[in-house]
Amino acid sequence: MSRILVFGGHGRIALLLAPLLVERGDEVTGVIRNPAHVADVEGVGSKALVADVESMDVEALAEIIRGHDAVVWSAGAGGGSPERTYAVDRDAAKRSMNAAERAGVRRYVMVSWLGSTADHGVPEDDSFFPYADAKWAADEHLRASGLEGTILAPGALTFDEPTSRIQIDPTGRGAVSRADVAAVIAASLHGPCTIGRTIRFGNGDPASAVPIADALGC
Repeated sequence: MSRILVFGGHGRIALLLAPLLVERGDEVTGVIRNPAHVADVEGVGSKALVADVESMDVEALAEIIRGHDAVVWSAGAGGGSPERTYAVDRDAAKRSMNAAERAGVRRYVMVSWLGSTADHGVPEDDSFFPYADAKWAADEHLRASGLEGTILAPGALTFDEPTSRIQIDPTGRGAVSRADVAAVIAASLHGPCTIGRTIRFGNGDPASAVPIADALGC
């Protein structure tokens, strides 16, 4: 059994991830900001932990991370103001990595996005730029850390049914179901072969997609 802490525990992907991990015997704690979401998080088998990561410093974050075996960052501002996007998607994410190192929890999985590259191509006057800029900064911070990190970069998220099959480095928008993203996170947590890698993926077309385990090489 592993103890896994999921930041953004009420997110659509996190709510699909928790049952997969619990079914395998893992203990999952979902970090949420809104107390009204406790029932939803606990309803999928997670323990709910109410904490505002946007305002917590490294030491406070280390306190809630300590004692776990792995951290999953699936939190985000969800759009809105550029200031809050940077505060959550970049700054809080970076503090959580520093906190994981301080707490001695080395395994860290970052849920990023397909276009998170240095040359993401989003112009600065585009409303999507703060997100693209923040995610790239967070990804780079993880790469430079001493953590056993994995960056998962799915394409455009859909509500389609899971296929259990993905394509690595897809073309275009790389559409992928949230359920399959959750399955990729679960596989990565239990697959040391993903450590140190950035994995860009989508569902692909039936001819090019392969089972998740085969795609990850685990």
